[in-house]
Amino acid sequence: MKRYILTYFQFLAVAVIVLLASCVHHPDVPSTSKEAKCLPAIFPDYCNVTVPCNIAPLNFMLPADEFDECVARLTTPDGQQQTYGNGVKVQISESEWHAMLDASKGKSIKVEVWGRKEGEWLSFNPFEIHVAEQPIDDYVSYRLIEPSYVAWTYMEIAQRNLTSFEETQIFNNEITMNNNKIGQCINCHSYQNYKTDNMLFHVRLSNAGTVIVNDGKVSRVNMKRDYTISGGVYPAWHPTAKLIAFSTNKTRQGFHTLNPNKIEVYDEASDLILYDVETDSVSIVSNDSTLLEVYPTWSPDGKYLYYCKSVPLPEEMRDKDIRTTYPKIQYNLYRRSFDLASHGFGEEELVYDAASADKSVTLPRISPDGRYLLFALGQYGCFHSRHHDADIVCIPMDQYAGTALTAETASAIDLTLLNSEHYSDSYPSWSSNGHWIMCASRRDDDNYSRVYFAYFNNGKVGKAFLMPQEDPELHVSLLKSYNRPEFMVEPVKISVEEFSRVFDK
Repeated sequence: MKRYILTYFQFLAVAVIVLLASCVHHPDVPSTSKEAKCLPAIFPDYCNVTVPCNIAPLNFMLPADEFDECVARLTTPDGQQQTYGNGVKVQISESEWHAMLDASKGKSIKVEVWGRKEGEWLSFNPFEIHVAEQPIDDYVSYRLIEPSYVAWTYMEIAQRNLTSFEETQIFNNEITMNNNKIGQCINCHSYQNYKTDNMLFHVRLSNAGTVIVNDGKVSRVNMKRDYTISGGVYPAWHPTAKLIAFSTNKTRQGFHTLNPNKIEVYDEASDLILYDVETDSVSIVSNDSTLLEVYPTWSPDGKYLYYCKSVPLPEEMRDKDIRTTYPKIQYNLYRRSFDLASHGFGEEELVYDAASADKSVTLPRISPDGRYLLFALGQYGCFHSRHHDADIVCIPMDQYAGTALTAETASAIDLTLLNSEHYSDSYPSWSSNGHWIMCASRRDDDNYSRVYFAYFNNGKVGKAFLMPQEDPELHVSLLKSYNRPEFMVEPVKISVEEFSRVFDK
């Protein structure tokens, strides 16, 4: 009986939570108001953005230090209309929102906003939320990490359903702590062709290794060999074969006291390797001892491996401490052809010469149709996540015909609506259908990287918008950075507990 009563009350508690969560406020719009004659300063800024036809509700808020209350009215092209408002927040019913998206596909939802300030209602200029006909991938995953300048503590790799607000853990660094309470640094999750039956992530320090899922089976491997700098670091799954390209790195950090970039991450050495998952074998792709090679990525057909490689330093700087020369280290973009039958690579081709314009290119990604090249561009180095000048660049691949492209010869696509003006925009990637660009940006406060999306259609790029949250205030109350966001067409099905078992072997 006792067990039955406990279960009954647990059921009641869950029912109450569900009931409260389902309560959506539908207030009346103000009967009288004063025209503000401007767009509302909502956060996140969803004014006149283009969104996927399957995205979660774009909840937003007015500044709580300026307004006491907010009401929004949403109207679809077929006349459906609904109002929302709870304090200064606008939180939209998921079912009602998706019905509005369905009714507005290829068109727009009209949004009208009123804000009450010092007892007076202000009416703002209406704006539109354009609804693209193309969906976004259902899932995205990221590492949640504190932007500490000394050490890391708790961190997790999480996955988010973009059609709702569901977020679940893939792994966390506490579950396999040893008796000395030493955990791991977990990072660099990666998937084969947007699917999760073949995936990986790294574990460093305690219980170090690379956790690899091969056709749904989990193992932990050590890729360090006598002839490599390290185990695998930055990964890229071949789109069809059980092969993973990695860089091997000797990475260091520097901490600035006056420089606004705050943290400097650089490599003392880095090479490229190819790991065969089936045979647990490692082969060298490129290991120039005088230069640095990093960030491999495959073309969608698997016939080319793209990567970044440093250019030689001036003669007078080559023997100096890298802590003094790092602002002069710049990377260009290269590729090698790949033969799947022999696992052989062709000669190196210079694809984009960034250094000729005194720039450095990192994190290349080729669009799923092979037509466009994305990368992050900054003044120097290979870790632009903390560089204020870092922006995303997109170049049509039909401009490359064997001769290296430069800032002067390549006609880059206009990404003004994607990039921020003064803060880091980095880690670009494509959705599986090629219609959505995702990046990690620090534009909101310069401390935390957050996930932004932008619509991409035949070389035209829409205004970037922040990944929606059920409570819009979570964007500023969650003191975590979203690191290495990756698109997925399905969730990771392996539980945290199942992943943890590979550390017992």
